[in-house]
Amino acid sequence: MDKLLIRGGRQLLGEVQISGAKNAALPELCACLLTAEPVTLRNVPRLQDVNTMLKLIRNMGVGAVREEDGRVLVTAGTLSSPEAPYELVKTMRASVLALGPLLARFGEATVSLPGGCAIGSRPVDQHIKSLSAMGAEIVVEHGYMIARLPKGWTRLKGARIATDMVTVTGTENFLMAACLAEGETILENAAQEPEIPDLAEMLIKMGAKIEGHGTSRIRIQGVEKLHGCEHQVVADRIEAGTFLCAVAATGGDAVLHHGRIDHLEAVVEKLRDAGAKVSEVDGGIRVQSQGRLKAQSFRTTEYPGFPTDMQAQFMALNCISNGTAKVTETIFENRFMHVNEMVRLGANIQIDGKVSVVEGVEKLSGATVMATDLRASASLVIAGLVAEGETVVDRIYHLDRGYDQMESKLRTLGADIERVK
Repeated sequence: MDKLLIRGGRQLLGEVQISGAKNAALPELCACLLTAEPVTLRNVPRLQDVNTMLKLIRNMGVGAVREEDGRVLVTAGTLSSPEAPYELVKTMRASVLALGPLLARFGEATVSLPGGCAIGSRPVDQHIKSLSAMGAEIVVEHGYMIARLPKGWTRLKGARIATDMVTVTGTENFLMAACLAEGETILENAAQEPEIPDLAEMLIKMGAKIEGHGTSRIRIQGVEKLHGCEHQVVADRIEAGTFLCAVAATGGDAVLHHGRIDHLEAVVEKLRDAGAKVSEVDGGIRVQSQGRLKAQSFRTTEYPGFPTDMQAQFMALNCISNGTAKVTETIFENRFMHVNEMVRLGANIQIDGKVSVVEGVEKLSGATVMATDLRASASLVIAGLVAEGETVVDRIYHLDRGYDQMESKLRTLGADIERVK
């Protein structure tokens, strides 16, 4: 099992390229299932979750070829088995995104109940309830969601869907399914993350009729058929946010090419309040930092609020900042699992339910730590970059699920970091 060996204490300086967003690439690969015509996706990140999704759709009989230049060519005209088996779904919750497209195009789908990070309950009941509102008959048996259209139906029916909670994968699933449904579908309480309008723009290129994407109310007029297209995956705002925190923590100065401030406003505001300088430059973001920053309290919430996927990374920055900060996690109940590992590095953190109180210390000390989920692993890398001595981050297969060649990118900025087999 691979580990990362980090020798801390170096500033991060220079330029780095931000990859395409995992959370856009995964639903967009599933959107390719909506048409028999070829689809080309550009700027697809090289991640374990993307490899798993490619394996999943190939297992259905879909042609999917990854090119060296970051393109993926998908042809779903050969799809022969509308099924997502447990063996492929168990490591990645995003596999549930195959449910809507398969049901919409083929009238049936069998998708295993998903797995993924151990950061709390992320139920699929909203998916089942809302697709049922469009006429689908869905049962859960032996760990599988088995969905089909009623006898005599050829398409799903448009519906008004108002979920009990804001759900990103739910919004994406319903959006894709509604494109081929009969009549109009209105999604109320829709998620607004930038990856959703990016998916909608891809679907529009394929011939879908969508309005309101990027707001809490999306209107979709169903069409009989979608066609192929070429689409570039939006830059990964969480990777950009992670590098912003890493550079700021090390007192560095770097330009993040393709990063977008307008996708990270809540994080950028906190970084500026902490004392870092963050500015928009041509085609990216520049971040500069000197000396110890000021600890910042924040509360995670749905977009455009502070993202739960940036909570752990910003906490790492707070650990070596001046003052005390209160971090409140409202999205997932098990998302403080990185705290015990940070304490091993010398951080001063106390947990009380959904709140962590972080008292900044002058320095961290290198140690061996264990990653427990994707964003926790990124936070431990940041902590290792500022810690004295050597830090070993174990179980970095979590990191590989969501960061494209992270250690290579950090090395280009001057970090002393290497992958150890």
